[in-house]
Amino acid sequence: MISVKNLTKIYKIYKKTGNIFTDLFFRQYKDLVALDDVSFEIEDNELVSFIGPNGAGKTTTLKILSGILYPDRGKININGFYPFDKKKEFLRQITFVMGQKSQLFWDLPAIDTFLLNKEIYQINDNQFKKTLDNLTNILNCQNLINKPVKMLSLGERMKMEFIAALLHSPKIAFLDEPTIGLDIFSQEAIRSFIKSYQKEFKATIILTSHYLEDVKKLAKRMLIINQGKIIYDGKLTDIIKKFSQNKYITLNLDKEIDKKNLEKIALIAQYQYPKVVFQVKKDDLPEKIAIISKNIPYTDITIEDEKIEEIIKKIYKK
Repeated sequence: MISVKNLTKIYKIYKKTGNIFTDLFFRQYKDLVALDDVSFEIEDNELVSFIGPNGAGKTTTLKILSGILYPDRGKININGFYPFDKKKEFLRQITFVMGQKSQLFWDLPAIDTFLLNKEIYQINDNQFKKTLDNLTNILNCQNLINKPVKMLSLGERMKMEFIAALLHSPKIAFLDEPTIGLDIFSQEAIRSFIKSYQKEFKATIILTSHYLEDVKKLAKRMLIINQGKIIYDGKLTDIIKKFSQNKYITLNLDKEIDKKNLEKIALIAQYQYPKVVFQVKKDDLPEKIAIISKNIPYTDITIEDEKIEEIIKKIYKK
C-alpha cells in the first residue's frame, strides 16, 4: 500500500550574520536535513505508529506522503500513485488529520463543513447519509453536528474533525498528533474511534503521537525517527527485548524495613512503606528473587518490564 525508498528532504534556512547590509543583499543560507535516506513499507490494512522527538521529521514525512511537500530525492508509491501528481483518484483515497490544524468553520455548525466536503468529494446523498450516521454512531456525537464549532470543547471539535476527514471513506489515513491537548477521556474516545474505524473500513493508518499510550493501545508496529533517520522499525513488543536490560520487582512488605538494608539487595527505584520497587538487571533476576524470598517478608510480589516510555527516552539519547 505504501512504499518509501531513500526519501530525502533538505530545507534551506536563512542564516543571520548580524550585518544589516549582508542580511539584506547577500543573504546566507544553511542546509537543514529534515529527512535523510528514509525507507519503509506499510501493508494494506496496517496501523503503524510513527514516533520521534520534536523536529525529527515525522510531520515532514506525512506531508510528503500526502503530496503537500515535494521531496529532494527518493521514490514514493502510495497504492500505485505518486503523491505529488495530486491526481483526483489519489486524493480521494487519502486523508490527513492534524491535531493542531482545523478545517472546520469556527462560527458555523460542523454539518456545514460536512456538506462542503460532500460536494468536494462528490459523495452521493445515500452514501453521505450512511457514512455520516456510521461515524457519528461510532463517536457517539449525533447531538453535536448542528452546534456552532466555537461552542464545542476541544475533544468534541476533534470528533468533528475526524468526521470531516473521513466522510469520503479514504483507504489511507495520516493522523498527525490526533489526541494532542485532549483530556484523558477524550483521548480514550479518539483511540477507540481510530481502532473501530480501521477495523470496519480496513484502512491503512500512519499515526504520529507524543503520547505513547496512543501507540501502546493502537499499533503493533513502530517506526522511530530521529534527526531525519529511521532508527527502529519493528514490533512494539520486540523493542522491550532489544533495548531494555532491566526488570522491576515490586514488593508489598509485611513489615517496615530500614532502607539501608534494602539497598544491599538491589538498586531501589522507589520506596514508600509498604511498597518498595527494585531495579535489577535481567540476567540477575533469578538470583535477586531467591535473595528476596529468603530475607524479606512480603505479602505480594510483581515483576515487570521496563516502561516503554523509559526505553524510548534511552533510544533518543543514543
